[in-house]
This record gives sequence, C-alpha cells and structure tokens, in this order.
Amino acid sequence: MVVISWLLLLIGVLESFATEWNTQDYMKREHSLIRPYQGTGMTIPNWDFMGSTMVTNNYIRLTPDLQSKQGALWNSVPCHIRNWELQIQFKVHGNGKDLFGDGFAIWYAKERMKPGPVFGSRDYFQGLAVILDTYSNHNGQHNHQHPYISAMVNNGSLHYDHDRDGTHTQLAGCEAKFRNLEHDTHISIRYERDTLTVSTDLVNKAAWKQCFQVNEVKLPTGYYIGISATTGDLSDNHDILSIRLFELDLIDDPKDREDRSQIVPSAAFYDPPRERVEDLKQHSWSGIKLFLLMLLGALVLIACVVIIIMLHKKHQENARKRFY
Repeated sequence: MVVISWLLLLIGVLESFATEWNTQDYMKREHSLIRPYQGTGMTIPNWDFMGSTMVTNNYIRLTPDLQSKQGALWNSVPCHIRNWELQIQFKVHGNGKDLFGDGFAIWYAKERMKPGPVFGSRDYFQGLAVILDTYSNHNGQHNHQHPYISAMVNNGSLHYDHDRDGTHTQLAGCEAKFRNLEHDTHISIRYERDTLTVSTDLVNKAAWKQCFQVNEVKLPTGYYIGISATTGDLSDNHDILSIRLFELDLIDDPKDREDRSQIVPSAAFYDPPRERVEDLKQHSWSGIKLFLLMLLGALVLIACVVIIIMLHKKHQENARKRFY
C-alpha cells in the first residue's frame, strides 16, 4: 500500500508539473508552424514571409546579425477563435555583448504583411502587439533593464514611441533575459475571456513563469498572427523555431458565442507612463532653472522697490530745501 501511495503521489506531481507547460487544449494546425517548415519550393503552407526572412531546416531567421535588416512571418489564415493560447519557441543571439538590438514583436493584427517602423511592422496598427525589445541603449536610459517584454493594444490611433520604449502606451511589461542562451526559450500569450496573460520559460524547466496579466482586454476575432523583427545600427539574429496556437477548452459560457468580429480593440487599463532617466534629469534641471528665475525676479523686484524708495526720499529732501 505504501508503494502504491508513493506511486500515485509521484504521478500526481508529474501531472501537475506537466500541466504548467503542456496545454491540454486543441492545437490548430492552420495557425501553427512546426518543423519541417517548407512545403513545395520556398513556400510554407498557411504562412507568408517577407524582407530578410530566411527559412532553413531548423529555424526561420527573421533577421541575420547584420545592420538595417527587417523581416516578418505572417499567418495567411485569419484566426476566428475566441479563447486561445499562442506558444512560440524562439532564439535571439548575436555577437554583441554590451550593445545589441533591436528585437521582435508578436502580432495579432487586422492587417498583415505591412512593413513599418515598429519592429518591422506598421505603426498605428489595430490589434495586439507583444514586444520583445532588446535594444539596451535606447535613446537614454529607462527605469527598466533590457531585454524587456511589453504588450500594447491599439485601435489604430496610437503611436508606438521608440524613444520611450512604448512605455506611454503599454498595458504592462517585465524584464526578461532571453538573449544568447544555450537552451530553448519560449513565450506564451494566453487570451482567455478578455484576460491577457504573457508567460515565459527562459530557464529550461518546461514550466511557465508569468510575466504579466491584464484584465479587460477586448480583441476581435478574425485577425492575423504574425512575427516581425528589425535591426538598426545594432543587430542580432532573430530566429523562430516553432509556433503553436491552441484553442482553449473552457467550460461553456454564453458570452463565448457572441459575435466579436466587429468590435474595436481596446484595454481598460494601461501602465502609467514611466519616464527615462534622461527625462528625469531634464525635469530636475527645469526645476532648478525655475527656482533661479524666481530668485532673479525677486531680486529685481527688491531692487526696484529700493530704487523707488530712494528716489522718493530724494524728492522729499529736495522739496524741503526749496521750502526753506
């Protein structure tokens, strides 16, 4: 009995461990990409690629470790699933030790195959972007370290500000050391009943670690999954090894049967804007300048009052002399 009890306990522990990593939901092959990648010729069924993207037997390289490169990979089938989880195995690596960049973005967007300035894709997009930013010298230091993972929901009216790492429009973010690791690195984006959860496995333990979770995120159905990357003056290899999309097996809810195809992407909560160290210094210097200007104004005012008093006394003395 004791042996059986220990075996049951071990099986339970192993099952609980596995559920942290392997989802029991349904993988949708039309939205997934696993090896071998290529179909006939240089085409990939259900996927298109552009820019510097290169397909090999072992990985899909969005950008090589060279300056000024831009590549993207987009699913050609719109995703009509209401609740889903996207798991991506990736590798970011390069020769740079202190300076490297720029990073890549994972998209759930209305428009696909649109190159642009936001990590290889268009600005003012509609949908969700999960950004893995590696640019460690990004126009002034920030109060977070790089690499950095953040999420942005856009209805088409918001601008992604590279100078501020998108912190004025992000939902949430976390630091994540995923660059130049020898073992596999994974990210999970889970969208379950308007709750967005981003998790990672960067320590090769086959278990998810939550990066952040945001409630009340409204995303339409019928958008496209994509991944894009870019390099500038700094560079890295941005490799995608696998993409798996799962339809979540949830308890039936009447809300899940609502038509979500026409709603506008939105989020109820955003992180408060966080300033760069450079901005804080500028604001501090602005405060000093304001104080000095106020001090100078006070001194000028005092000097004017003193001069007026002296002139008044002088006038009175002259008046008394004339009287005598």
